[in-house]
Amino acid sequence: MTAHWTESHKNMMLFSGRAHPELGEAVARELNYELTPTTARDFANGEIFIRFEESVRGADCFVIQSHTQPLNKWLMEQLIMIDALKRGSAKRITAILPFYPYARQDKKHRGREPISARLVADLLATAGADRIVSVDLHTDQIQGFFDGPVDHMHAMPILTDYISSKYPLDNLCVVSPDAGRVKVAEKWANTLGAAPLAFVHKTRSVDVANEVVSNRVVGDVEGKDCILLDDMIDTGGTIAGAVRVLKEAGAKSVVIACTHGVFSDPARERLSECGAEEVITTDTLPQSTEGWKNLTVLSIAPLLAKTIHEIFENGSVTTLFEGEA
Repeated sequence: MTAHWTESHKNMMLFSGRAHPELGEAVARELNYELTPTTARDFANGEIFIRFEESVRGADCFVIQSHTQPLNKWLMEQLIMIDALKRGSAKRITAILPFYPYARQDKKHRGREPISARLVADLLATAGADRIVSVDLHTDQIQGFFDGPVDHMHAMPILTDYISSKYPLDNLCVVSPDAGRVKVAEKWANTLGAAPLAFVHKTRSVDVANEVVSNRVVGDVEGKDCILLDDMIDTGGTIAGAVRVLKEAGAKSVVIACTHGVFSDPARERLSECGAEEVITTDTLPQSTEGWKNLTVLSIAPLLAKTIHEIFENGSVTTLFEGEA
């Protein structure tokens, strides 16, 4: 999809932070548009300076930032960009966070813990964001943390279209890495020709971050080509363990699919050597295939561009879900 603007063209402005400039440029190309020139630099003590080189007065502004490492720096940069737009009299500011930071801290597990996902929403609102766009939030309830509109986009059509084009559907089994994501796996299964479902039973430590033990498979995966899905993969321990359990249960092959490839060390080694045929992700976060034997990266830019177009034209973002309500 390539959109063209004439009279209304000047009223929309697109901005990209420094975390993942390739994604911002790709979105701009999809829209047949140019990113607004921005001066951004760091002071010696780590403070960030932002200045836009064009007037933003009365403009409908879209600020894209991927929250990769160092996450806190890029979050602060996006907040400063939004504040600069607000003080520059922008008409409306939409914060685009393809990967929502702190999404796993969406509730208190025990006393004296923060709800950091809510804090991020409060920071965005205080900075001046009128609207949020994100892709595959870790939990749906995060939408309620922000008082303005939240467009929760889904990468499933991008991932399932690729899988359908490459793998025979008649032997697929969709596998959730835990019981909590079975509903999402069910949507995938329906999209992939009513494929059977399974999930991996696991236990998670409440005291140690990223420590999960995959125990057993619930469902019949013997002789099946398994699509193991998740919204994000961080260190890869959970998914690598799930691949092992699936292979032990007789799976013919395992393909890993996720929206957000965080891939903190030692994810690359784990996922390259776990026995998965392929690891499929999107570029909501910057990715490099260097050193990977089996990584495929799909572009999220067309989805973000279509979302921006619908918001700017006051259209229906829901139509982009391809049948999802």
